[in-house]
Amino acid sequence: MNMSFLDRWRKRQRAHRSVPLAESVRADPDSVVELLSECELLRAQAATAGVELDDSVGSLEALDQLQPVWRDDPEVLPWLGNDAGLYLGTVLVRTVRGAVWHVWPDGQPVVRLASGREIDVVATGHEWADVGAPELSQVYAEASES
Repeated sequence: MNMSFLDRWRKRQRAHRSVPLAESVRADPDSVVELLSECELLRAQAATAGVELDDSVGSLEALDQLQPVWRDDPEVLPWLGNDAGLYLGTVLVRTVRGAVWHVWPDGQPVVRLASGREIDVVATGHEWADVGAPELSQVYAEASES
């Protein structure tokens, strides 16, 4: 049975397939940097506590001093950890010479330093949100020395 409308639909569906993050980073790195830097939940939590996230090292230090009220909410905790990691990555990429976003084949965004070392900032953000260590400012200090 020939159903031409199905052929047209299939072609349209193939044309609108999602683009992997790795391809997006190569094609339009500035847009990806902006997307990864949004961190809306973290920014809202910080603003509630009077902390301005201005993509500076000082803002990482201020985050390290926040009372971890998010640990009481199991729905917020993983999202906040993700945002904390992305924010740490944003500060690294914007302030450490040679630091860039890189995406592993599984889609995980990491920060690659000029030395070639890669930092899984999302995993670091989750650890920070869960237990408070390592401190975001400490991870930044170690990375900026590389």
